[in-house]
Amino acid sequence: MIISRTPFRISFFGGGTDYPDWFRERGGAVLATTIDKHCYISVRVLPPFFAHRYRLVYSIVENVVDVADIQHPAVRAVLQTNGFQKVGLEIHHDGDLPARSGLGSSSSFTVGLINALEALEGRLISKEELARDAIHIEQCVLKEPVGSQDQISAAFGGFNRIEFLPDGSFDLKPIILPPERNAELQSHLMLFFSGISRFSSDVARTKIENLQKRAAELTAMQMMVDQAISVLRDPHAPIEQFGRLLHESWMLKRSLSDRVSTDVIDNIYETARRAGAIGGKVLGAGGGGFLVFFVPPDRQACVKDALKDLINVPFKFENSGSRIVLYQPNGL
Repeated sequence: MIISRTPFRISFFGGGTDYPDWFRERGGAVLATTIDKHCYISVRVLPPFFAHRYRLVYSIVENVVDVADIQHPAVRAVLQTNGFQKVGLEIHHDGDLPARSGLGSSSSFTVGLINALEALEGRLISKEELARDAIHIEQCVLKEPVGSQDQISAAFGGFNRIEFLPDGSFDLKPIILPPERNAELQSHLMLFFSGISRFSSDVARTKIENLQKRAAELTAMQMMVDQAISVLRDPHAPIEQFGRLLHESWMLKRSLSDRVSTDVIDNIYETARRAGAIGGKVLGAGGGGFLVFFVPPDRQACVKDALKDLINVPFKFENSGSRIVLYQPNGL
């Protein structure tokens, strides 16, 4: 039995510039952190007593004989592409938070699955190789309209500036802050679930189609990455400037596609702002899922009360990325 644990992420600035259609021409950058909410993947060799050779347990249960018959696209693609040798596998998925909610859960699943299967084969894969393999699966094999930040965040973990270079490579730099400044930032963040799950690809396709038409907005969003880092690193800069930048970024993000926000999302956002939030955004491609708000601690009770119909999820930043938390390759 092998179990991998892979974090979900929150992206603050630069989202959209991590799409290959953008950064291969102009470069891109994001500011993002992983959080202490995870995707767990367990894999084991299936004993030879069953009619099926592959058993998958996630929101549904699949029992199939051939890999080609697996309905879960990421599992099928990873097994077919990476040439894993074990014939007969049982794979279980569990998550701390719901899927299709803007926290990079699909990429966390892919990263965690590759990590667990490599361990089952007796291989220790590097974080860079893990991220690149997951990007290849999602963008090249499955041809999903996804960016490249989620896979990198899930693999490496931590609070990072990730730069995407035109040649397809990336450069990751951890955001190093005094502990009190890091704690101050975290103390101003609140996470709420809108109750709306959606397929991010439906929204992402419309954003990709509009990339060239929204070059000015995306360029401004990309510049906010370094502006936000400067605020955090300046001991004299009020932390509230980070929240105001977050609000400006959300206004720009809303313009990328008419699918990014909805009347429901707009109402949630404005309700939070009236209650005391300085800024915030819908996480991921948009259209639903989770929202993060920047709220002074003395206003958080008011925001929580104003959004009492939504689930508030306390969280902390995490730094470890995808890890193998149980390694018993010969156990059942």
